[in-house]
Amino acid sequence: MRDLKYLLKQSYENSRALIIGINKYLKSPPLGYAVNDAKEMKDILIDELGFEAENVIYLTDSEATKSNILKSFLSFTSESVKVDDRLLIFFAGHGHTKTGSRGEVGYLVPYDADMSDYSTFIRWDELTRNAELIRAKHILFIMDACYGGLAVNRDIQAGSSRFLKDMYQRFSRQVITAGKANEVVSDSGGPIPDHSVFTGHLIEGIRGKAANEHGVITASGLMAYVYTKVANDLSSDQTPHYGQFDGDGDFIIAAPNIGKLSDDEKKDIDELISIPYVEVIRSELTLDDKVEYIKELLSSPKSHIKIHDFSIEEVRLFLAGTSEDNFSVSGSYSDEELLNRISSYEKYTKDLGAIFAVIAYWATESELDVLRKTISRASDRLIGSQGGLNIWLNLRWYPLLLLLYQAGIAAVESKNYQTLSTILYTKLGDSDYGNDELFFAQKLSSGIGELTRNEIFKRIPGHERQYTPLSEYLFKQIQPVIDNLFFLGKGYETSFDEFEVLYALVIADLRLQAGHNCWGPIGRFGWKFSNRGDYSPFVRLTKEAASLKDNWLPIKAGMFGGSYERFEKAGSELRQTLGRLNWW
Repeated sequence: MRDLKYLLKQSYENSRALIIGINKYLKSPPLGYAVNDAKEMKDILIDELGFEAENVIYLTDSEATKSNILKSFLSFTSESVKVDDRLLIFFAGHGHTKTGSRGEVGYLVPYDADMSDYSTFIRWDELTRNAELIRAKHILFIMDACYGGLAVNRDIQAGSSRFLKDMYQRFSRQVITAGKANEVVSDSGGPIPDHSVFTGHLIEGIRGKAANEHGVITASGLMAYVYTKVANDLSSDQTPHYGQFDGDGDFIIAAPNIGKLSDDEKKDIDELISIPYVEVIRSELTLDDKVEYIKELLSSPKSHIKIHDFSIEEVRLFLAGTSEDNFSVSGSYSDEELLNRISSYEKYTKDLGAIFAVIAYWATESELDVLRKTISRASDRLIGSQGGLNIWLNLRWYPLLLLLYQAGIAAVESKNYQTLSTILYTKLGDSDYGNDELFFAQKLSSGIGELTRNEIFKRIPGHERQYTPLSEYLFKQIQPVIDNLFFLGKGYETSFDEFEVLYALVIADLRLQAGHNCWGPIGRFGWKFSNRGDYSPFVRLTKEAASLKDNWLPIKAGMFGGSYERFEKAGSELRQTLGRLNWW
């Protein structure tokens, strides 16, 4: 199945909702403000957030029977609901929890529930399982009820940032409840008269208090806001429970400037926004455990052997996943197969990429051999001739490109240019000085360059008309990984651009040393040069180098043969190439 990020739009096609509020129960104690909460949510969705009235199902009191709630919810499984739709489910009423042999089971209590008969309740996991049948890319459950048994996770760490348009293209199923099992919902006393504590803060969050500096409100940002407010409200004894039970996207509640981010499809200008997560709730910590372990090893000067062994084991797993057994180099080409391979390569590179980036960020002289060995062993099978379809043969370099970008950006951010130099200038295979392409950077750029020249990466949906589709794609694909590891925020773009400029200049210099014409892989910094001139990343970096010459950190780390003159020549000739692009 093709990765959804290639299919989904950077917007919503339709907005749908199911709003439920129950004050008067047939056999359960009444509530005071649940219907008020539901009505206010309905009015906000329609009057303020652009939901069409005919797309909002509204059930209150005697209408909110178990049968009607489930029937209404399952109506969204209809073919009329599109993959680019968003769906919001709001429930204000009683919740209930029962402890079973495998833990807590959470229930919603409909109007006609009998508290002595569990068959009359609605199990929470019945809704989550049936959510699989709904095609809408983003579903947000907001439950003003307390109950347990929510299996949610938090894939993005505290302080993370994401690109707004990227969130639209990632699948998500998110939930926030007013409280956990055995907590009592505060049905009054909130910040807004005639509303519960939970929904009162929820309404204030939706109306702007949960917005970031750009006016953007995401489900994750709203969750964090409501969590903090409700947990600390003097009228509340409840602690909201929230997270994701599927996917890694984010329900966009409000994005006032989304249409203005970029009218030029050739330049993927986007907005980086912070996601203020408060707590971490995870069921599995596999990759996080690995990252924490390698950080612990890096902090000890006596852990060199353990770092080596741990890294090599991850390389073995990477090689097993990306082998020709999983990625045959024969067979015909199709766009669908291309996208499947890119997504699969990303999956198999995820763990090693994060670990490699962490080592690159904190590496000392002791870890440089581990970096070299990781690159060498990961590249071994790509060296030498092999039969097969050229596009599949060259695409085998894509996982190595991911490793390079993640480690390179990390190294640039930490000013660890010795790490970057080590990786770029790692010698591969049995190359000798009679070979023009001695180094990893050269081999990689040749393999990927062949794909770029044939405009293969313009086959990625949303990147068809861009000047630098691969660079634009990697810019967003790598950002969540790097930001989660190092919390770069808005500094990510600066480090990304600096890495790409250095990478291009290294290739340009090596080509000049071999007697070839000047060329380097041009990324997003290319159109920035055309648009920003002296304020572009390329010009800023070359000016910095000119002011420091041989004392410039990349030169001192041995890049460009440790010679500013070599760097200056490569920079001068590559600048001429950039000047001829005319990318406006």
